[in-house]
Amino acid sequence: MENDTSDEQASEASMREEKVGFQQVVAVASEWMSDFMFLKLCRSFRDGNLEEFNEALPVFEAISKNLTLKGAPDSEKKLICAFLSRVMHGKQLDDMFEDDEHVKPLMSAFKIWQNLDQIVADENLFEKINILLLVQSVAVCLEAGQRSSASSALKWLEEHHNIPQNLRVKLSTMVTQRDIYHPFLMSFSFSRLVEMIQSFLDVYLEKNPSDFLLKAATKMVQSSRIFPCSEHAGSQDDSLSETDESVPEIQKTKRKLLPTQNTDVWKLDPIKKPVTKLPKNESSRKRKLLPTKIEEWSPEIIKKPQVSLTRLTKTELCQMKTQKPLMPSNKGKTRKAPQKWTAQLDKYLIDGVKRHGQGNWSHILLDYDFEGRTGTMLKDRWRVLLKGHKVC
Repeated sequence: MENDTSDEQASEASMREEKVGFQQVVAVASEWMSDFMFLKLCRSFRDGNLEEFNEALPVFEAISKNLTLKGAPDSEKKLICAFLSRVMHGKQLDDMFEDDEHVKPLMSAFKIWQNLDQIVADENLFEKINILLLVQSVAVCLEAGQRSSASSALKWLEEHHNIPQNLRVKLSTMVTQRDIYHPFLMSFSFSRLVEMIQSFLDVYLEKNPSDFLLKAATKMVQSSRIFPCSEHAGSQDDSLSETDESVPEIQKTKRKLLPTQNTDVWKLDPIKKPVTKLPKNESSRKRKLLPTKIEEWSPEIIKKPQVSLTRLTKTELCQMKTQKPLMPSNKGKTRKAPQKWTAQLDKYLIDGVKRHGQGNWSHILLDYDFEGRTGTMLKDRWRVLLKGHKVC
């Protein structure tokens, strides 16, 4: 009897050891797969392939949710992917990454970039990308003909960042004049932003090579002479079709992104403009890719940002917005306090009437930013000014 009991205990102990060992294997394999998908996302960004990026993103998300992946590099990679996704959708102003609909993709990318300051070793490069994000957050709105959105973006950036005075003046002037061909915008273009971000990725991947699984798979494919037959696949994998002699050893210390003879496979020369064409079934819905949960803009929260790699459909986003906290609700609805007219807004109104004439409120709204007010509100305010003898 005692022998049977001891055998059962030994069997259970053996099973526990086997289970623990397998979990360790899962952890290592998951880390390799996470590195590979991160590398694929970086490559999709380099190629400007939005469709491929969106396909790889949920896979990276699923692997990243593995509880065994808790290291600092994994958190960094999640932040970087969150940043890249916003830049990839930078010109898609209808895409949503945060609860606030007024926060455009590049504005959200700007917030995340502030959390990557410790990762970017080159302070000069960090500041260059900072300025490019500030400029392009406003420029993409102007290019889309959304002057009010450009004005709101500039105001939002001023609230969340200490913009240099000369930069603030230039951006304000361009918003007022709607000058999308200003030499300043040509110098700080979207393609320049992508180029600078690619430089950051080059340095990061050299310092944190995530290519173990890629090199192992490449070596296996080349040794087996198993190559894609289709022309489409061949055009995408030309960089992996080197001879066996060009494949470096897996244990080699200094590793590049792709095991080819090209010493700088990430060099954008010439720079490829990101392809931001959306699939047909996604053009009509809003996205919330990798939404940040940073509620307040404070140093304490910036140190430990929380990033969720989720994509919400328009229906899910509406459901999330309708959720309210469990608090005693008053049945009587409180009326929203009317917006106060400032002296600056009165000046805009007076100048607009002088330019377009009384009654042309829609034209006046196009020339000045009245902070969301309608033509009816402008007409009512004009009557108040007339009664107060502030205008004649």
